[in-house]
Amino acid sequence: MQTSTRNRVLLERSRTAVWHPCTQMKQHETLPIVPIARGKGCWLYDCDGRRYLDAVSSWWVNLFGHAEPRINAALADQLQQLEHVILAGFTHEPVVALSERLSAKTGGRLGHCFYGSDGASATEIALKMSFHYWRNSGSPEKTEFISLAGSYHGETLGALSVTDVALFRDTYAPLLRPSRRVPSPDWRLAAPGMSPREHAIAAAQALESHLEQHHAVTAALIVEPLVQGATGMAMYDAEYLRRARAACDRHGVHLIADEIMTGFGRTGSFFAYEQAGITPDFLCLSKGITGGYLPLSAVLTTDGVYAAFYDDEVTRGFLHSHSYTGNALACRAALATLDIFEQDDVITANRNKAAQMSARCAALATHPRVRNFRTLGMIWAFEVADAQPGFARRLFEAALARGVLLRPIGGTAGSTVYFMPPYVISEEEMDWLVSNTMAALEAAP
Repeated sequence: MQTSTRNRVLLERSRTAVWHPCTQMKQHETLPIVPIARGKGCWLYDCDGRRYLDAVSSWWVNLFGHAEPRINAALADQLQQLEHVILAGFTHEPVVALSERLSAKTGGRLGHCFYGSDGASATEIALKMSFHYWRNSGSPEKTEFISLAGSYHGETLGALSVTDVALFRDTYAPLLRPSRRVPSPDWRLAAPGMSPREHAIAAAQALESHLEQHHAVTAALIVEPLVQGATGMAMYDAEYLRRARAACDRHGVHLIADEIMTGFGRTGSFFAYEQAGITPDFLCLSKGITGGYLPLSAVLTTDGVYAAFYDDEVTRGFLHSHSYTGNALACRAALATLDIFEQDDVITANRNKAAQMSARCAALATHPRVRNFRTLGMIWAFEVADAQPGFARRLFEAALARGVLLRPIGGTAGSTVYFMPPYVISEEEMDWLVSNTMAALEAAP
């Protein structure tokens, strides 16, 4: 595949000047960085015009495709009015409107929105808010947090303390605050003959046992509802969430729903926790919130939590801030994203898309190298049975050569392959994705 001078110059400049995330930069001595010039719909185009189907929604953020005209128009309009203003002591229409609409999506049960810049920020906010709530409420001993085995909640130090992915955590372990782990309801871990629901119930019973012993010092349980992302798209039965909510209520512990990845329709409902018929105490949102356009995160919480901070004393207020908190442009992009959900009846449309995609995946699901093929909403995932160290890179390169962007995850080999495409993917693009993924599997030992 011939590469133009423009492409070569850009990728070399990037390799030497940009420290890329989650990357061993030395690998780019032999694995070229892909220079992207533009995007349109589900496709990314390099400087030579080669195109790649964005099967991972550019790290799970791009819901409605690249260069979506309605989001573009909203941002162009907002640019003529207000780009940003300090949110401490000031406000603006986009942040108020967004807060009201997000709260309405929870049925008004989570009525207070606090804004950050990214998913890890949202996790940090929720953890600090829960801890500070208990301190303000006369229970300063409640300082511990619980997360699931295999959980991922971000890579800043507080978020990493409740993350259980060795690749991210082990190096920085001496810097992290201790936290507790309870068994994951991931159905791949079920004992032979045990159903996903039965395994979820067993995991919930383990949580109950832990809380019986440690509730007095426990501030909150944090979970990724229905799907644990970075650990390998680990999916589980909603019964776990129902029982976890009940256990947290019984023992006076907060429930934090990390919907940074699962929110905004990705699992088949607007928020994943809805499928369990529960409401968390804190809801963390990011990634798809702006349709993949601008950094933004939000934490929604209840009247009861908010009331614990409402006081004459400054020290009882929530002491946390970000320079770009509630950025007007980002909020306007988020409002345009919510408009598209309503205008296009996206949740219903996604159910039809999911059925179309799953039908096309039938041959992939029975491929001799594929194990644990699974799907939930607009997520599809499977393991490659014979993956050896370096498999993730080999499959990435093989898929890229065939015009598909895949980014395998999970374990040392990166043996979990997943699709999380933009919601606008067409039937023709589904065919392209599945057929070229199968071809890449054949080409990547």
